[in-house]
Amino acid sequence: MTRIQLITLIVSFILLAYVSRLVLKGKLRVEYSIFWIGISLLLVVFTFWTSGFELLAKTMEVYEAPNLIFTVAIFTIFIYLLHLSIVNSKLQQSSKKLVQEIALLNQKLKEKEHDEKNI
Repeated sequence: MTRIQLITLIVSFILLAYVSRLVLKGKLRVEYSIFWIGISLLLVVFTFWTSGFELLAKTMEVYEAPNLIFTVAIFTIFIYLLHLSIVNSKLQQSSKKLVQEIALLNQKLKEKEHDEKNI
C-alpha cells in the first residue's frame, strides 16, 4: 500500500467517524449523513481499486482519469448545493409562516387582555 492510499484510507475513516459522531449527537440529520457516508465509502473503494477511475474514464472516453474525478466532483457539488437551496427555501417559508402565526396569536392575546381590563 502506498503512502497516498494510506492517507486516503485514514482520512476516509476519520470522515466516517466524524459524521457518525455528529449523527449520534443530533447535530446532523440522518438524510444528510447518507451523502457523507457515501462519499467516504467511495473513497475507500477507490483507495483499494486504484485502476477503477482509469477504467471508468476509458469507458466514458475521457482522456485522463483526474479530469473525470474533477468533473464528477463539480457536478456532485452543484447537485448538493441545489438540494441545500431547496431545503433552505422550505425552511424560510416555514419560518415566515410561523412568525406570522405567532404575531396573530400575540395580537389576539393582547386584545383579550385589553378586553379583560375594560370589564
